[in-house]
Amino acid sequence: MEGGSDFVRAIKVKMLMFGPLAEKMGTREIEVSLIEGTSVKELAERFELLEMISSGLRVAIDGKIESDASRLLHDTAEVAFLPPVSGG
Repeated sequence: MEGGSDFVRAIKVKMLMFGPLAEKMGTREIEVSLIEGTSVKELAERFELLEMISSGLRVAIDGKIESDASRLLHDTAEVAFLPPVSGG
């Protein structure tokens, strides 16, 4: 393994779920190990959340709303899945 080019790096992210999603998942927080270079979309696919994102579920990374599902996640990122806000 010269040069370390065959080295796969792992990262950990914290997923936070709110509202009905927390009930569906059975928890509000999950720590997940991922391969470096994993995107928001790939994380959502892993937990079967893509359809919910298409239906208005928003994603925030480190407290900032992220609209680009191809955004790559970094080690120690906090990824919050936020249900659509309804009001009256």
